[in-house]
Amino acid sequence: MTKGRYLFTSESVTEGHPDKIADQISDAVLDAILAKDPAARVACETFVTTGLALVGGEITTHSYADVPQIVRDTLQGIGYTNADYGIDYHTSAVITSIDRQSPDIAIGVDKTGEHEQGAGDQGMMFGYACTETPELMPLPISLAHKLAQRLAQVRKEKIISYLRPDGKTQVTIEYLEKKPVRVEALVVSTQHDPDVSQEQIRQDVISLVIKPVIPSKYLDDRTRILVNPTGRFVIGGPRADTGLTGRKIIVDTYGGKGSHGGGCFSGKDPSKVDRSASYMARYIAKNIVAAGLARECEIQIAYAIGVAEPVSLLVYTNHSGIIPDAAIAAIVPQVFPLTPESIIRHLKLKRPIYKQTAAYGHFGRELPDFTWEKTDMAERIRKLAGL
Repeated sequence: MTKGRYLFTSESVTEGHPDKIADQISDAVLDAILAKDPAARVACETFVTTGLALVGGEITTHSYADVPQIVRDTLQGIGYTNADYGIDYHTSAVITSIDRQSPDIAIGVDKTGEHEQGAGDQGMMFGYACTETPELMPLPISLAHKLAQRLAQVRKEKIISYLRPDGKTQVTIEYLEKKPVRVEALVVSTQHDPDVSQEQIRQDVISLVIKPVIPSKYLDDRTRILVNPTGRFVIGGPRADTGLTGRKIIVDTYGGKGSHGGGCFSGKDPSKVDRSASYMARYIAKNIVAAGLARECEIQIAYAIGVAEPVSLLVYTNHSGIIPDAAIAAIVPQVFPLTPESIIRHLKLKRPIYKQTAAYGHFGRELPDFTWEKTDMAERIRKLAGL
């Protein structure tokens, strides 16, 4: 990362953004199936556009999920209750196209006899943590998520009555010697009713969304605040833009800090290491930072399809570690399980917990079901490191 003074920007989107609608539907389908069949294999994709949701993928289960009702319940929960918003839970068309998981994949993934459950696909997964926030996340994405959550809160509680579900936020932080010192720019774009002035929107967003979220110590008279920069945002949601599962992978993770393996999370059961190993990588990185071994830490884990043990493990602390990265990497397998089956068991991933991950980030929210956010291994790491 650059030294000296530099800017870094991250974005978030509200739960009413078209891509996030798709993510939430896919994960709601996953939850409905896991609630009845924890051993199910699910790869569920969703496409939304004006008045239509198309749900497809590969699902192997002995249970049944009422997909059209799941779609409608999800749309209603987000706030798409009016056809003027671009999609309406009452009247939206729902199309499904679902097959079973390929037996060529299943043969390598299934646990049979002495064959341990293998990875559901090849690929590399990353996890990241740093000391910029109490939840050990980068500050730009942490603040962007909190702005997006607040935007949804003031809409749902009718604190700002004219807002509609779609919205985006963006936060630019100025760093000095790798430490965040101030907010350079804030962008909030929110869908709204047609009969409200842009000046009213700006005043309300600044006073009721931005100021309650952004710590005053980061704001100064040079901070740029942009509210609905195009000047109007009436047409939004799926009417303005199609939505697809898995198109907001940087929003879902660390806002561009660190690396990304490329695979999305939503709609995938935990046999897919895109999801389970990414959660484990975050868990490892967070515990290493919580243990005081580094100010920041990135973990890479890579797998081959059908093979249980990872093909590689990398620890990178960006020169912030108090012991060598190789020494930290040697500690990791002594503390953390790395095969798909053991990851699933340790993090308790065969539960219907995933719809709540599908908006406002999979990481950094220390909710009871987010087992990968615990720092319960930090003390053990410290002992093994000789601290």
